[in-house]
Amino acid sequence: MSRPGHAALIMVLLTFAAATAVADEVRFKNGDRLTGTVTSAEGGKLKITSKIAGDVTVDLKDVDTFSTDAPAAVHLNDGSVVRDRIEAADAGAVRTAGGRPVPLSSVESINPNRDRWTGSVVAGGLVARGNSDTTSLNVNAEATRRTLKDRLSGSASYIFSRDRSPDTGDTNTTADNWSAAVKYDYFFTKKVYGLASLRAEHDRIADLDLRLTPSLGVGYQWIESPGLNFNTEAGLAWVYEEYSDADSEEHIAARLAYHVDKKFNERVSLRHNLVYLPSLEDGSDFNLDTDVGLRTSLTKNMFTELKVEWKYDATPAPGADKNDQRFLLGVGWSF
Repeated sequence: MSRPGHAALIMVLLTFAAATAVADEVRFKNGDRLTGTVTSAEGGKLKITSKIAGDVTVDLKDVDTFSTDAPAAVHLNDGSVVRDRIEAADAGAVRTAGGRPVPLSSVESINPNRDRWTGSVVAGGLVARGNSDTTSLNVNAEATRRTLKDRLSGSASYIFSRDRSPDTGDTNTTADNWSAAVKYDYFFTKKVYGLASLRAEHDRIADLDLRLTPSLGVGYQWIESPGLNFNTEAGLAWVYEEYSDADSEEHIAARLAYHVDKKFNERVSLRHNLVYLPSLEDGSDFNLDTDVGLRTSLTKNMFTELKVEWKYDATPAPGADKNDQRFLLGVGWSF
């Protein structure tokens, strides 16, 4: 073979060797090995993307050691962060490219799903013409940005429904309400955080022009993992209510709340929220908002959601009902 042919063959072999060498490797305690890309680790679960096996999630406690070809952000239990390429080490540990040993028992997360916005948009509706003339629409959007020190979240929703009588041609609006909220949490420790929130809502059918609820308080993050999150909160709120046909009303209230979301498997998850606002000036006056939603994934980002909402106002506008219940079905997109 000519020298140019030898050179070409050597280049091909070197390129092939380099291509096959560039891969993260996970070595398990039972001796098995998996190559691919270590994407993240949270809640005791390590995620690897392999060309052969696809996305694989394993228990970190079953991992003996691993290595990465690219720098990774390794968050430790003491709150520090190591940003470096990871090399395999003795059993139950890894080391950085700089030579620092890191026991796997001290790893809290790797490339956690933080410092970026995540959320979803859900929409549902109905349009009927003929024997019935009905138009309804519901839209809900929410987003959260979580860092090591704080969490910023926001949400907005709108529901509208209208019927038209085929006999008289008169239209009747049966639902017309919107709400928007923003909340900021600052973590003093891994579990304890202070919070500030603001919520505004309008309900034309309930003769509520505006309910404004700013609040301050503290919260406790009992569990925070990819599969389960649970937190409770307590604080004070100022409730201002402006009605269409009555005088406005305001009072100081306690604010008690909790949030839980549970991922049963890769397709099904449950979300539940509750906010209770008992007046500190009138023991018979309180507001209660709660909802529960069941989500089922259709694709990686698309899902369906069945959601039930219950809102209770102990002192509504004159002529308005204390109870509002809604059953919502929609299709959503997560990001």
